[in-house]
Amino acid sequence: MDLAFLFVLWLGKPLWMWLAFVAIVLGLLGLDLGVLHRTTREIGVRESLGMSGVYIALGLAFGGWVWWYLGQEAGMAYLTGFAVEKALAMDNVFVIAMIFAFFSVPRLYQHRVLFWGILGVIVLRAVMIGLGAAIVAQASWVLYLFAVFLIATGVKMIVFADRHYDVGSNPVLAFMRRRFNVTETLHGERFFVRQPSPQTGKPVWFMTPLFLALVMIEIADVIFAVDSVPAIFAITKDPFVVYTSNIFAILGLRALYFALAAMVDRFHYLKYALAGVLLFIGSKIFLADLLGLDKFPPVLSLGITFGLLAAGVLWSLYKTRGRPATAAMLRP
Repeated sequence: MDLAFLFVLWLGKPLWMWLAFVAIVLGLLGLDLGVLHRTTREIGVRESLGMSGVYIALGLAFGGWVWWYLGQEAGMAYLTGFAVEKALAMDNVFVIAMIFAFFSVPRLYQHRVLFWGILGVIVLRAVMIGLGAAIVAQASWVLYLFAVFLIATGVKMIVFADRHYDVGSNPVLAFMRRRFNVTETLHGERFFVRQPSPQTGKPVWFMTPLFLALVMIEIADVIFAVDSVPAIFAITKDPFVVYTSNIFAILGLRALYFALAAMVDRFHYLKYALAGVLLFIGSKIFLADLLGLDKFPPVLSLGITFGLLAAGVLWSLYKTRGRPATAAMLRP
């Protein structure tokens, strides 16, 4: 059998590298849904922390392989992208918790929504990163637009740090409720149910609030991807490093959610650290030009990114010590 096709370059890397990564991701998802969570049950904090630790370890191990196989610069870019995406994912936890609270989704069914949400994220990120890679390859000056956008986003994040995500005012949610049949209450873990039509009395398909929650989570990820995708392209233009670091960081989001949802308010100051990271990543492109460098030193970039994120987490935990969990995050 001729295996030469495995060494054909696709987006700058041999096809076998992409296939191996996809196989790893599908294997992890299959293990999660088919073995660990074959039956519907509530995820406890201890299990959540354990699963999150495993996903972080796997992500770092893959980063170690990238470092060994593709070189130090690619390895540092992967770790920087992984850290930034993981931090942005932690901020996304707050939005997901608000969505679940709005639709009164019990913790028992939240894992199912998050699992299918992750599948959607993997596809959406592939599309967005593929488009980003094509644009950057054709017009490298777009990186300067990304940089300006990141700086503007960092400033906006500081100015509106205390503003909360309003699920009920989302126009997509209003459109779906207006144009489609939607049940008033949950129907277990089902996304769709058949019920008599209010107009004709004949059985028709209805969406459940659980499906609306899934749609809102996917929309929230698109919004967050608008920040994270330009951020990682400002770190590296290698599509393989961009996509793998993004996906490994996101894979652990589902596991991390159950541990952080009840204490997300304790990470309030992380928003300011994330704003600082976005400002730094956006400005380092201009700093490199100002200093006459081909690119900002990867070691320094990685160190500053980790330093800002660590400072945000530690300061948040210190300032909120002794604070009880927010009731809104604990229901239903």
